[in-house]
Order: sequence, then C-alpha cells, then structure tokens
Amino acid sequence: MPLWMRTMFVILALGLIAGLAAGFSWMWDDHWRPINVTVNNQVVRTRVDTTLDKLLKKNDDFGAKRGRLLAIDGSVLDEHGGKAVVPAIGGQAIPESDWSKMVVPDHADVTVDSGADVTEAHTVIKRAEPYGADVDLRGGTIQVRLRHGKDGVAETWVGKKSGKKVDKGVTTKPEDMIVRSYSPRPEGKKVIALTFDDGPSQYSAPMLDILKSKGVKATFFDLGQQSKEFASAEKRMIADGHEVASHSYDHPNMPKLNRDALRDNITKGFEATKEASGVDTKVLRSPYGAFGVQQWKDAGDLIDMNVLWDIDTLDWKRPGANAIHDNIMQHAHNGAIVLMHDGGGDRTQDIEALPRIIDDLRAQGYEFVTVKQLIEMSPKLELKN
Repeated sequence: MPLWMRTMFVILALGLIAGLAAGFSWMWDDHWRPINVTVNNQVVRTRVDTTLDKLLKKNDDFGAKRGRLLAIDGSVLDEHGGKAVVPAIGGQAIPESDWSKMVVPDHADVTVDSGADVTEAHTVIKRAEPYGADVDLRGGTIQVRLRHGKDGVAETWVGKKSGKKVDKGVTTKPEDMIVRSYSPRPEGKKVIALTFDDGPSQYSAPMLDILKSKGVKATFFDLGQQSKEFASAEKRMIADGHEVASHSYDHPNMPKLNRDALRDNITKGFEATKEASGVDTKVLRSPYGAFGVQQWKDAGDLIDMNVLWDIDTLDWKRPGANAIHDNIMQHAHNGAIVLMHDGGGDRTQDIEALPRIIDDLRAQGYEFVTVKQLIEMSPKLELKN
C-alpha cells in the first residue's frame, strides 16, 4: 500500500476517533450525565436531559394526586377530573403546557403538590327575595317614604354535568322600604297651610276667587272622579299657582280595601289628576286620614307621601262659618296644616268663612304656603342610623 494511502487511513482513523470522542462527550454532557435534584426534600437521581414531564411520569408524580371533579353539592363525580399536580422549580410553578419543554436543572429544588379540586360548571336560577317595609307613623302630619324598597336576589345553582340543584339562599340582600312620619316646622317662620279636600266641585270656583283676591296659595287634595267632572276647575287651580294632589279616586276607606283594590284606587286617582290638570303627582291624602302600616306595605311604592293635618275645622258637620273660623284661630301655630273642604257636600259655610280666616291669620303675622312649600322651608327629615 503506498505511503500516501496509509497516511490517509491514519488521518481518517484519527478523525473518526476524535469525532467519536467529541460525540460521546456531547452525549455525556447533554444527555447521559447523571444529576441529582431534590424533589419534596428527597434527592432523586436522573439524567441531565430529563424534562419535567418525564421526571413526573417516571416517579408517579411523587405521590401527588390530580384534583377531583366535584358536583355542585360537593360530591365526587370524577376522582381524576380536577386540576393537574402542581410542580414548581425553585419556587416557580410550571404550567402543564411547559412540562415537556422544561429540562430539570442539576441540583434543582423541585416541589410537587396535588392538584386542586374543580367544581363542575353550573347554571344559576335567580328569584326575587321580596323587600319588607320599615314603617313608623308615630307623631307627625306628613308620612313620607325615605327609601324605596328593593328586592334582593336568591339563587339556585344547577350542575351542568350532574343536574344536581343547590339552594344558595339570598345572595343579594333586599333593602326595606322606609317610611317615617313628621310635622314640618319652618325655623324662624310663622306659616300655615290651607288645604281643601273632596273637590273639585261647584264650590271650588268661588273659593279660588277668594284665594286669588287675597293672594293666597293653597293645596287641593282632589278626588279622581271629581277631577274628570270639573277638569276646568282643576286646571285653574294649577294656573293660579296652587298645589294639586290626590285624595284617592272615589273616597274609599282604604284600610278596608284589599291590596289589589287599594293599588287600583290610588293609581286611578293619580291618573285622573294627571289627565285633568297635567300634574303628575305622587302626593296623597288618604280619605279620613286612614292609611296605616299595612297600606304602606301594600302600596308604598306608588306614593311619595301621605299628608294628614294639624287642624280639623270639622266643616263637614256644617257647624257655621263662625265655628269654622274660630276653630282655626284657636289652634293656629307655625307649620299647621288646616283641613277644609271644597267638595263632598254643601260648602257655602267654608266660602263664607274663608275671607275672614285669611284676614285674621294675616293679622297675627301668618304667611300662607302650600304643603310643598311648607316641606321645602322646614328642616329635612333624614333617616337615622
């Protein structure tokens, strides 16, 4: 064999040996070399190229368990249907999507915890939790709703896989309607509110003439059925600057009505007032002043306030113009609400008494206001905690 050929073979042999040595070194360093890692405080021997998923699989997840799939009521649907075990390297949790790409470093500190249980998906059936009523009507002429009631929410959960139902109870608490009673008393004033019930009627126009000539504003609590019949009188009340509110539709004794009848009567009264005068009011004076806790519970969402009175002239008894006048003068005080009538019977005595009532109250320093004005100029009623 020529020398050059022998030389070539030697060179090739040396190159092959060097290549094999380099390949072996690479395989050793990057694949075969054993390393130690600590898993849950125990030293584990593995290879340098071991990925996290292989380490877990080879060692049966080091005793950690996959979480369970639970039904909505807490019972077990699938022992292995929950979240995967949770491995962490150096305190950093590794998501399952990265296990096959994550090579475990030499001397790594690994922890493996069991996966969390998972509750099945569910649908929610909601139902209203009715609000209550906190009503205190003691000691005042104005019954006012301070807060609207608001229904709460109760929930039932239904498991999508199991079909099981769990009543979760009230998840949003209801807010009670709150009603309080008070008597408005403007500070540093001497005011009085004249109010008239049961109209409009044929007696309203003469009373409106007197009020206009005297420059007095009053409040009229009108019956809905009367508003329809005497719509022009009600329109004049508004045009002359008076306040118009409702006295029900047809003057029932409201505590004797059931809930539906009560709500219907109140609603019809407000609608008739709006139709006749254009006024959209939620102010009521209940017939006979009869509107108690149960009526507020049954219909409190329909009204803002129920207005009573301080001075009852007893004009419905027709005691005479002088008696009507004297009753007011004997009981007049700052913030008083006077009850008179412009309908519901013969009101000629009221017409006769009204000019002198106005003149004599003015002589005592009284200013005449509507109920709305009386409330606006008085200290505001606030809800106490």
